[in-house]
Amino acid sequence: MGTQAPDYYVNNNTDQKLAKQKEIDDWLPITSSRNAKWWYSAFHNVTAMVGAGVLSLPYAMSELGWGPGVVVLVLSWTITLYTLWQMVEMHEMVPGKRFDRYHELGQYAFGEKLGLYIVVPQQLIGEVGVCIVYMVTGGKSLKKFHDTVHGTDNSFKLTYFIMIFASVHFVLSHLPNFNSISGVSLAAAVMSLSYSTIAWGASVEKGVQPDVQYGYKAKSTAGTVFNFFSALGDVAFAYAGHNVVLEIQATIPSTPEKPSKGPMWRGVIVAYIVVALCYFPVALIGYWMFGNSVEDNILISLQKPAWLIAMANMFVVVHVIGSYQIYAMPVFDMIETVLVKKLHFKPSRILRFVARNIYVAFTMFIGITFPFFGGLLGFFGGFAFAPTTYFLPCIMWLAVKKPKRFGLSWWTNWICIVIGVLLMVVSPIGGLRQIIIQAKNYQFYS
Repeated sequence: MGTQAPDYYVNNNTDQKLAKQKEIDDWLPITSSRNAKWWYSAFHNVTAMVGAGVLSLPYAMSELGWGPGVVVLVLSWTITLYTLWQMVEMHEMVPGKRFDRYHELGQYAFGEKLGLYIVVPQQLIGEVGVCIVYMVTGGKSLKKFHDTVHGTDNSFKLTYFIMIFASVHFVLSHLPNFNSISGVSLAAAVMSLSYSTIAWGASVEKGVQPDVQYGYKAKSTAGTVFNFFSALGDVAFAYAGHNVVLEIQATIPSTPEKPSKGPMWRGVIVAYIVVALCYFPVALIGYWMFGNSVEDNILISLQKPAWLIAMANMFVVVHVIGSYQIYAMPVFDMIETVLVKKLHFKPSRILRFVARNIYVAFTMFIGITFPFFGGLLGFFGGFAFAPTTYFLPCIMWLAVKKPKRFGLSWWTNWICIVIGVLLMVVSPIGGLRQIIIQAKNYQFYS
C-alpha cells in the first residue's frame, strides 16, 4: 500500500510553483508593472492607432470615392470603438481574474487549444506586420526628410535609411515593459496629432489643384474594384489598436471597488476623439485638394513649403518609433513566455537582449526586402486587422456574454461580424494585386 505525501510537502510544492510563476510574471513585459494611470491608456491607444495609416487615408478616399469613402470612415470609427469597449469590458469579466493578453481571452472564449490557434496567428501577423510596415515607413520618412533638406541623392538608397531607423530600435527594444516606454509613447502621440495637422493644414494652404478630378483613376472596371478592395484594407489598417488593448489595460491597477475598466475606458474615449481629429480632416481635406492624383502618402503630394514637409516627415519618424515599440512589446512578451515557460530558459537580461535583437533584425530585413508601402497596408489591414479589430471581439462577446437572441446586442454583433468577414476576404485581394503590380518594376535592395 502506497503512502500519501504529507500535506506539508504538497502545500510547500504548490507554494514553490506559485512563487516561481509570480517571479516569471514579474519579469515578463506585460505583467511586470501595474501602476499605469488612465492617461497612459490614452496616449498608448493614440500611438497604437494613429499610425502611418492616416497618411494613406486621402489615397484610400480616392479609390473609394466621396460617398462610399465617408461611409467607410464613419462606420469603421463607430464599429471599432464598439468592439474596443467590448474588449475593455471583457478584461475582468471573471471575478478575481484578469485577461492580460488577447490570446488568454480567446482561450477563455473558445477553449485552451482552439483559443490559441484562433487568436495567436492573427495577433502575430498583425503585430509583426505593423512592425515591418513601420520599418518601411520610418525609412521612407527619413529619406524624404533627407531629400527635402539636402536635395535628392540617389547614392543613398532607401535600404540605408531603413537601417538607420532600425538602429534606434536595437536600443529602445531593451526597455523592459509598457510603462517604461510611456515617455516614448507620449512623444509619439503628440507627433501623430502634429503631423496630421500639418498634412491637412498644408493641403488647405495649397488649395484645390487646378486640374483636380474625383473620378476613379483605374481605367478598367476590374482595376477600380480591386483598388476599392485595397482601400478598405488601408482603412482597416488605420483602426488597428485592438491587438494591444488588453495588454495596455493589464498595466492599470485594479481592485474589486475600482476595476481597471474605468480608467481604461476614459483613456480610450480621449484616444478616439484624437483619432477623429487626426483621421477625418486628413482624409477629407487631402482628397478634396488633390482628388485622385493624391499619392499613397499625402506628404509626398505636398512638396512645399519644404521646411514644413521636412518637419512633418521627422514627426512621422518619431511617431513610428513609438508605434513600433507599442506593437513589439506584446510580441516580446510572447517570445519571452515561450522561452521561459515552455523551453525553461532562466529569465535573464542576456536572454532578453538576444531575443529582442533577433526580432528587430528580422523586421528590418523583411522591410528592406519588400518596401511596398501602399500594398502592404492593404494586405495586412484586411488579412490581420479585420479579424482582431472588427469581428473577433464580437464572436467572443457572443460566446461569453450570451446576449438575448435577436436582441439589440445580438444583432449589433452579428452585423459587425458580417462586415468584418467581408473586409477580411476582399481587402487582401486588392493589397496583393497592388504589391504584384509594384513588384514588376522593383529591383531587390535597390
